[in-house]
Order: sequence, then C-alpha cells, then structure tokens
Amino acid sequence: MQKTQKKLNEVLILSNINKLLQDNNNQISDTIINYIESIIQNKEIDLLINIIIKKLIIKNNKITDVDEVIFEKITQVEQDNIIKKLYKYFPKNLKEYKSSLKISYESLQDLLTNEKFQEADQLTQKYLCKLANLNKKNTREWLYFTDILLIPLYDLFIIDLLWQIYSNNKFGFSIQKKIWINNKYDWDIFLEKIHWSEQKIMKRYPQEFIWAVNAPKGHLPLFNQLRGIQVISYLFEKIFW
Repeated sequence: MQKTQKKLNEVLILSNINKLLQDNNNQISDTIINYIESIIQNKEIDLLINIIIKKLIIKNNKITDVDEVIFEKITQVEQDNIIKKLYKYFPKNLKEYKSSLKISYESLQDLLTNEKFQEADQLTQKYLCKLANLNKKNTREWLYFTDILLIPLYDLFIIDLLWQIYSNNKFGFSIQKKIWINNKYDWDIFLEKIHWSEQKIMKRYPQEFIWAVNAPKGHLPLFNQLRGIQVISYLFEKIFW
C-alpha cells in the first residue's frame, strides 16, 4: 500500500511539474522552483530522487532543464544523505554523470521494483563481473579482490542506490558496510548480523537465504561470502558514501 502511494505521489509530482511548464511556455519559472522546494520541505526528497533515477539513469531519457533544477535543489539539502555525497565526490552535473555509466540498469530496477530479489541478486553479480571486464578475459562468474579495483565508482553507486531505494534502505552494499562498522569491524558478528552465517557456519544454498524485504537489514545483495572476506573487504574500502 505504501509503495503504491509513493508511485502515485511520483506521478502527481511529474504531472504538476509538466502542467507548470506548459503554463509558462516550457520555461523554468519561480513557480516551478518554489514547487520543487516545497516537495523537499515536505520531506519528500526521496520522491524527487526516484524521479531523477528513473528518468535519466534507468530509462535513459534526455536531460531537461527541470531535471537540472531538481538535481541542484536535492544537492543543496543540508543533510547527510547519499545524494549529497554524490554531488560532493562525483561530477557536478547530470550530463557528465549520466555519460559515465557503462551499463543500462533498467532490468535491475524492474526486478527490484517487483521485489524479485533473488533474480536481482543474480543480475547484480553479473553486472559486477561485466563491469570488471571478466566477460572479455574469461568465463569466471565470481570476483577476486583485484577485480574490485576495475569496477567504476559511478556504476557501483547506482547499483547500491537502486538496492537501497527499492528496499526502503534495508539492502545495499553501503548498508552492509555500515553494519560492519557499527559492529567494530568484526567479520564474525557482521556475518551473523546479516544472516549470512549461523554459529559461524556460512550459508551456501539459495533456500538458506531470505529473498524478501522482511529479511534482516543488510541481508542482500549476496557477495562471494563463501570465498572469504577479502573480496567484500575491498568492496567496502571502495565505497565511501
């Protein structure tokens, strides 16, 4: 119900913006800027983030002046969120960021939207291997710690962001890293906390994991845990947001 309401709110926001544009001959007006600011003040910034992600990153739509305004307003919000960090560390405009992505993430977004988390997990692993250029070198379907260095930050950020958005901030690599840090970097506690192990025995088979949004925080996506902690350790080191 909550998810349906969010979608309806996103549609309403887009509809209102389009109407304001039409009323002003498709020019950015103070009315549009004030409307965008009112959405942020109403603590609905996540709806604006979703709109930007879906329109530009997922559906690969052309960037408009309104998109640039939304992006600018989001990054001006004085709070510690991932979009703020995106603006701090990554390119300062949408065009440069969008052109940096190596893969289209529409399929991943579709799976996550429909809570098909097992399929989304499998696709995430394929994306990471592709981003590390494994398909060009060999047919290996898992990552070594040296492969992590080859994964572009822009793409890693978007993959992580999509997992967060469509799980209400329960899943994602950066969520996992925070759990690891909050448990004083203790890998055994971390693995138990996110239910990848039980009594220090690693889980191995798909049926041992929970492929639903009610899984423990940080449970997904999976990440080569059977091959030890070196690979995920390198991933956490790469993630700074």
